Amino acid sequence: MRKEDRLTGLDKKYLWHPFTQMKEWEESHPLIIESARGNYLFDRRGRRYLDATSSIWVNLHGHQKGAIDTAIRRQLKKVAHSTLLGLSSTPAILLANELVKIAPQGLTRVFYSDNGSTAVEVALKMAFQYWRHLGEPGRTKFISFANAYHGDTVGAVSVGGIDLFHGAYRPLLFESIKAPSAYCYRCPLGLSFPRCGIACAEEIEKILKRSPGQIAAVVVEPVVQAAAGMIMAPAGYLVRLRSLCDQYGVLLIVDEVATGFGRTGRMFACEHQGVAPDLMAIAKGLSGGYLPLAATLTTESIYRAFLGSYRDFKTFFHGHSYTGNPLCCAAALANLKIFRRERVLQKVRAKTRVMERSLRDIEKLPHTGEVRQRGLMVGIELVENKETRKPYPLEGRMGHRVCERMRDAGILLRPLGNVIVLMPPLSVTLGEIRRMVRELSKAIRDITEAGGPQRPRADRERTRRSAPGYLRVRRK
Repeated sequence: MRKEDRLTGLDKKYLWHPFTQMKEWEESHPLIIESARGNYLFDRRGRRYLDATSSIWVNLHGHQKGAIDTAIRRQLKKVAHSTLLGLSSTPAILLANELVKIAPQGLTRVFYSDNGSTAVEVALKMAFQYWRHLGEPGRTKFISFANAYHGDTVGAVSVGGIDLFHGAYRPLLFESIKAPSAYCYRCPLGLSFPRCGIACAEEIEKILKRSPGQIAAVVVEPVVQAAAGMIMAPAGYLVRLRSLCDQYGVLLIVDEVATGFGRTGRMFACEHQGVAPDLMAIAKGLSGGYLPLAATLTTESIYRAFLGSYRDFKTFFHGHSYTGNPLCCAAALANLKIFRRERVLQKVRAKTRVMERSLRDIEKLPHTGEVRQRGLMVGIELVENKETRKPYPLEGRMGHRVCERMRDAGILLRPLGNVIVLMPPLSVTLGEIRRMVRELSKAIRDITEAGGPQRPRADRERTRRSAPGYLRVRRK
């Protein structure tokens, strides 16, 4: 038995994959990644694939980035892990200093955790406890948004708004007040921007008016609701939310887990509208896509509300075993140095313009409803009828079928329902952008115009072998 066949069998026997219908997985032939280099992943047969989703939105500078590899190796010679409970560590201290330097104004304190869900969870608990310390224990509710995704822990799911992901767990969740999201293409209020005057934000004010002294915070993904299908908020939306939070005296929590670290062309998405939050959750690209690390940044005033004598029990009783792991922090420090040394943000802005020009042909396709882009974050919503905006039925798996075709061409994508997501590493080249969009245009046209069943796997395998992106690497 070939080793690849053995691994496939072991995978299907023992692994349970995230966000995967395992019955279908067991009937498929999974792609097993063996190695990576630059912007490409390689399978066990040596075929290469452009990592066009940044290994699910985490990788920034490509795989095997020398500066990050070196930083991790150096740290391994010192200490791989020590706790922040009762101790500190050099990488954790230095990284906190660097994060405060680049964060929106007013964020001065850094609390580490392990992933985006826990970073949001920390922010929720901080906000909740903050108001208790200030003598306002009635502020227990959070305003969040339809279509929101903040992670998979119970608190993060409670402020989420995607029924497909979250509905099954409703009995476990605490109540949050849902407001309409700024989904201009499918406006929940039946209006159109800019004539609407950002009416969806005014729905927030209605909630605040009828809930005096009850709201702890508004929780929002700034500028882009990523897992919702790359839904882009209109200009001025986040500014209006900040203004309303100030007016009614509630905290603003921004979830920059997906949008942070250059994805939108700025270090953080809230910078596009000049907004500084009270709490900010970051993860994914924090370590350059190498190791699981997250942080929640907050203001000095929130931090000081937790200060007191031991007998006051104002401590923030929250933590993780690997909080501030030195290896993760070393990788993150190297990541931030790369941003400065290689002028990454300036290059992303140039690549953004190339991406925008390249996407124009896709916009014209008969089954492309809307192309949404901010920086190198792109969502392409496929529709059955362009004039009426009628969506494809989810069970038709149109997005999945387009991504299957892209895999044949040596480009890895993962859809969000009928939305095709492009989020390549920031290190993607101009040529790779053009090729990625060109192949995607072909795939959308072929799949949507055919409208029939998928081709047999054997046919797709032959196509993949003859595709421009196919490369076999000799192994010794």
